[in-house]
Amino acid sequence: MSADPLSTTLSALADPTRRAILARLTLGEATVTELAEPFAMSLPAVSKHLKVLERAGLITRGREAQWRPCRLDAAPLKDVSGWLENYRRFWEASFDRLDLYLQEIQKGNPDERH
Repeated sequence: MSADPLSTTLSALADPTRRAILARLTLGEATVTELAEPFAMSLPAVSKHLKVLERAGLITRGREAQWRPCRLDAAPLKDVSGWLENYRRFWEASFDRLDLYLQEIQKGNPDERH
């Protein structure tokens, strides 16, 4: 049984090399050789990372003669963003409550429940 798309995306994003590759692709398409340049790893190792990103739908690989440019496909990141949005709202509400509490303390009137 295959993982759900969100799990596949998060798994692909778990590796710092893959995140760096995605960051590079935000600048435009690139070849495997170009993507491998900043890393101390072989082209086959970079290709394995690209396959993980491709399976997660985060990149596409074209065919232009013998050149296979990689392109970012950020659509799966929208699902990650939506999932994280709930947690962002949670933390914002928590910080808002903390801010109110700290304001009460600064006034010298802390809420008696705390």
